[in-house]
Amino acid sequence: MAGTFDYIIVGAGPAGLQLAYHMQQENVNYLVIEKGETAGTSFKSYPRHGKLISINKVHTGYDDQEINLRWDWNSILCNDESFRFSKFSSSYFPDAKDLVTYLNEYASSFGLNINYNQAVKNITKESEIFTLHIDNSDEEYKCKNLIIASGVAKPYIPNIPGIELTDNYTQVSVNKEEFINKRVLVLGKGNSAFETADHLIDSASLIHVCSPNNVKLAWQTHYVGNLRAVNNNFLDTYQLKSQNAILDADIDKIEVKDGIYRVSVRYQHANGEVEVLEYDRVIVCTGFQLDSSIFGDSCQPERCVDDRFPKLNADWESSNISNLYFAGTLMQGHFYKKTTSGFIHGFRYNVKSLFHILLYKNQNKNLPSSIFNATTQNITDHLVERINRSSALWQQFGYLTDIIDVGNESATYFYELPKDYREQISQQNTFTLSLEFGTKQKDVFNIDRDPNPEKADESFFLHPVIRFYRDSKLIDTLHLVEDLYGEWKHQERHIDFLYRFVDKHNTFNHTVTKAV
Repeated sequence: MAGTFDYIIVGAGPAGLQLAYHMQQENVNYLVIEKGETAGTSFKSYPRHGKLISINKVHTGYDDQEINLRWDWNSILCNDESFRFSKFSSSYFPDAKDLVTYLNEYASSFGLNINYNQAVKNITKESEIFTLHIDNSDEEYKCKNLIIASGVAKPYIPNIPGIELTDNYTQVSVNKEEFINKRVLVLGKGNSAFETADHLIDSASLIHVCSPNNVKLAWQTHYVGNLRAVNNNFLDTYQLKSQNAILDADIDKIEVKDGIYRVSVRYQHANGEVEVLEYDRVIVCTGFQLDSSIFGDSCQPERCVDDRFPKLNADWESSNISNLYFAGTLMQGHFYKKTTSGFIHGFRYNVKSLFHILLYKNQNKNLPSSIFNATTQNITDHLVERINRSSALWQQFGYLTDIIDVGNESATYFYELPKDYREQISQQNTFTLSLEFGTKQKDVFNIDRDPNPEKADESFFLHPVIRFYRDSKLIDTLHLVEDLYGEWKHQERHIDFLYRFVDKHNTFNHTVTKAV
C-alpha cells in the first residue's frame, strides 16, 4: 500500500482512528500507518498496572448520548451512538485491555484504512511533499498533509547526573515481591509516580516520592493530568506517619555505592538544606515527550514545554512546518495543562475540529455551522440548547468555543472551534460560548457560594460564559450562575439574563424593531 496520499496519519491510537473515521466518511484519500500489529498498541503497555484513570460512567440518568459523553471519557466519536466504550466495560475505572479491544473493534467496524507493522524510521520534506521512510523496508509513503498521532512515546528524562543508573517507569518490574522490605525513591509527582508508589505500599519498607514542585491535585486544579484520587492513597500513608514521605526537592546527583543508591537532595522548603538519602531502588516516573528523532532536518518541528511537545498554531499545525499537524495527546502543548487535550475525552473534540479545519483549508468545505435569522430569540435558543447539551464545551472547558457570527440579516453558528480561531471566522459582531470554571479557591470543599444571578461572575464551578466582540475587540462578558445539576434551564436565573445580554448587543434585532 506504499504510495501517495492526500493525508497520512501516523498512529492508530484513539486520535488516529477518530481522524481516520471522519476521513472515511467523507471519502478522503488517506492512510493510517501504525508500527504495531493492532490498533491501540500503547495501551497494551500503559498504564503499567493496567488500570485507566479515565472515567466510564455508564449510568447517568440521561438518554441523550451527546449529554452522556460528558461522563464518558473513553469513547471516540462516530455517528453510531450505540458504539460506545460502555459496551465493552461497565467499570468506572476500566482496564486498559478493554480499551484495546474497543479501539480494534472501532477500526474494523468502520473499515478504516490502516497499514500495520509500519514503523516510521525517518520523515523528510521536499517541494511541499512529505516522504515517510519505513524501518527495515524500502517502502516509502508520500503525502502533502501529514498528521502525527503517535502520542508521546519517549520517556522524558531530567538532566540529573547519575539518572542513567535508575529504573524507569516504562520498564521497571511490576512484581511486588522484588520490592519486599526495600527502600524506594520515586521521582515525579504525576499519576505515573503515584500509581507506582501506591502499587508498592504493601511491599516496600519505605517509599519517598520526590520532585522540585509540590503535589497538584486534579480536584483542585481541574487539570485531570494532575494527581487523581484513584492514585492518591499514598497521601494518607505520608500524613498518617506510615514511613512514607513526599519531598519537594531538587536532585543534585545520584550515585551507587555497594549496591545502595546515594541520592543528594536539595530541599525546597528548608532554606536550601542538602541531604544525602539512601535507597535500594530509584524509579524515574517523570512523564513522556514527543520522539522528534523521526523528523529529518527539512521538517523538524519547533517544540515547547521543555522540548516535550510540538509548538502549534491555533489549528494544531506545526508553528514552523506547513501542512504538518499533530493530533491526540500531542495537541496538549497548546495551552499546556490548561485543557484536557492530553486525554481522549478532550482531544477527541480537537481531532473532530481539526478534520473540519483541514477540509476547510484544503477542499473549501464549510466548517460545521447553522444559519438562521438573526433575531435575539433565535440566538438565545441556540445558545441555551448548546449550553445544556454539548459535550465538547463541557469537556474542553475554556478552550473550545461556539462562535456566532451575526450579519446584517442572518446569524451563522459555528460549532466547537479553538478559541483562538475566532478571528479567522469573523472580525465583525460575534458572540462566543464556552463553559469555564471560576476563580481559584484554597479549599474547594469549603466555598461560600452566592446564588445571586447578578453575581454569576463569582461562580466557582463550571458555568457558561458568553462574550461579545465587535471589530475583534471584547466588548462585554456574561456569566450564567452555576447550577448543581449542570443544567441552565431556569427562566429567571439563566435564560432571561442570557436573552437580555444578546438583545443588548444584537444590532440586527434593534434594526428590525426600529423599522417596525
